[in-house]
Amino acid sequence: MEILQEGNIKIMEKKLPVITISREYAAYGRTIAAGLSEHLGIPYYDKDFVKETAKSSGYSEEDILKEGESMSRSSKFMNALLNNASSYASSYDGIYKAQKEVILELAKQPCIIVGRCADHVLREAGIESFDIFLYADTEARLERAKQLEGNQGLSESELRKVISKKDQHRSTYYKTYTKKDMGYYKNYNICLDVGRIRVENCLKLLCEILDQ
Repeated sequence: MEILQEGNIKIMEKKLPVITISREYAAYGRTIAAGLSEHLGIPYYDKDFVKETAKSSGYSEEDILKEGESMSRSSKFMNALLNNASSYASSYDGIYKAQKEVILELAKQPCIIVGRCADHVLREAGIESFDIFLYADTEARLERAKQLEGNQGLSESELRKVISKKDQHRSTYYKTYTKKDMGYYKNYNICLDVGRIRVENCLKLLCEILDQ
């Protein structure tokens, strides 16, 4: 809590924690991050996070997009198998380490970080954070998935497969590097079903909580 002096009146200004948003695929993580950013006046990092990591790590943006938050079960198996060889340097592990360093650097100031196991990284470092998890059933996420995959011309059944696959890959990645299950309610300050609670109402609720 900071104290600002305005004339003879002392004004208490709340110091915001770093906000992390974990989310299922097409659960409006970026939308809510952008809304919180505008309301609170702090930056949010989603796609920009990839650029920050690429600048500081030497990995390409393409590799970070591919391996920086997503891991198939077969990739997890091969990663674990090959890590037993002393000569093997895992790109997954290297990118995770680079992302961890970026998270800790960004967390020196209030901000919003989407994904990248940021909640776990900050908890391990003893840095205060407000951790959000966004989820919904597949039906509720189809429209958003259609927007995200709009240039692919996918059918509804294909979109369902995309949602399932991306959820599985994010969950596997999170489990690999945190040893915890993504979406387990005790890991977060709040979990919101964006299918049953309209996105604008989720955003309003979060703003009210963070303004307290």
